[in-house]
Amino acid sequence: MIKRIAITGPESTGKSTLSEKVAKHFKTIWVPEYARNYVGSLNRPYNFNDVEKIAKIQLQQEDALLKKTNRIIFTDTELIVIKIWMEYKFNTVPEWVEKEISNRKYDLYLLCDIDLEWKYDPQREHPHKREYFFNYFKKELENRGFNYKIISGNSQQRMKTATNAVEKLLNE
Repeated sequence: MIKRIAITGPESTGKSTLSEKVAKHFKTIWVPEYARNYVGSLNRPYNFNDVEKIAKIQLQQEDALLKKTNRIIFTDTELIVIKIWMEYKFNTVPEWVEKEISNRKYDLYLLCDIDLEWKYDPQREHPHKREYFFNYFKKELENRGFNYKIISGNSQQRMKTATNAVEKLLNE
């Protein structure tokens, strides 16, 4: 049975870097964050429809790569990220996103902590709200009863915590 592991958390917490590293460590594939390329290609500010489109394509990419994996797949971003983004920016979330969060089961969420230094990026919007968003993510995971592990520390500590959590999951 394939284990699905979501790497989630606020902006600038190392999700993409961790996704790539843990996938390499476990000799498997990961699903890159689609939003970055999509928003980067726009010649205008993004809107609600853009975020909904990002959500659908992110899931399509995940489903396509799921067929190519062996025993583990890592996803850099998932629908909780989209949900929080939509709620904060647009004050609404499509019903299908809520349903899909409940239906699409991940065996483990790796919640990236905000203890890394903020790195400026023109797509990142909330350097002053990192703690707010971290707590938002944590609350979402807890309220849904999802299995999660907080990933903190420097790069080596994060990698060790993540690989230990994944190995524990694989040995259950």
